[in-house]
Amino acid sequence: MRAERQDMPEALKKVADAILETPGEAARLTIVDLAERSGTSTATITRFCRALGFAGYAELRVAIATETGRRERQTWHTDIGQEIRPDDPLERVLEVVSGNDTRLIQETGDQLDLAVVEKVAQAISRAGRVLLFGVASSAAVANEMEYRLQRMRVPTWSRSDAHKALTDAALLGQGDVAMGISHSGRTREAIEVLAEAGSHGAITVAVTSHPRSPLAEVAELVLTTSARETTFRSDGFAAIHSQLLVLDVVYVSVAQRTYERTKQAFDVTVRAITGHRLPEDDT
Repeated sequence: MRAERQDMPEALKKVADAILETPGEAARLTIVDLAERSGTSTATITRFCRALGFAGYAELRVAIATETGRRERQTWHTDIGQEIRPDDPLERVLEVVSGNDTRLIQETGDQLDLAVVEKVAQAISRAGRVLLFGVASSAAVANEMEYRLQRMRVPTWSRSDAHKALTDAALLGQGDVAMGISHSGRTREAIEVLAEAGSHGAITVAVTSHPRSPLAEVAELVLTTSARETTFRSDGFAAIHSQLLVLDVVYVSVAQRTYERTKQAFDVTVRAITGHRLPEDDT
């Protein structure tokens, strides 16, 4: 709901705000009560439900109650919304940052569509070429995924330069995979790269915190992440851990599908770098 809110019309934003302010209480409201609290109408509430993929208000209430109950059972010592002040000691900084990252990873895992993960992993394991694209912090995530897939002998390239990425995308074809990583889902270059790759028959994958973003709309498969802005960290920066979690699950799933090839590749690469590690100190 938080992720979708920014793209909603003003009337639907009012409903989202009314729910997010006190979700536990909102789960007990009738549709008429929620309409009054949000200053909207019952028809707007119904539109809000459908915008989030629910058939009606009853389904939304159940989802809110379920999520609220799950959170209440968790014993988090630090609220994800807490601010870090300039004079806070490092002990508090660690508490807030670790609590925030742990919560976001948990939220990402809870909402991750494993059926989509399986489709992405299957496509990558069979692909002739895999193109990963991201800019800024997402570029670092793309680079990490490139290294992991290359080590399994999956032909993979990561790009952060739009011209290079578009050139690579134009050379993709049936059976190849193009993945765009963008927290907002509004990075113009990522959208262009997926559109170009898709026009040549490649399977397109979006990794984003906004499932109804332009990037998600142009992609064939969408993997969603969780992120929330905190003190000194923008949404995009906070999304890195969530993005890595999603891609880590994809990576392991690819390894499962290519077990023999991957095991052999790991054995070879481990031997190759053994000489660059200092021996263990037996003392």
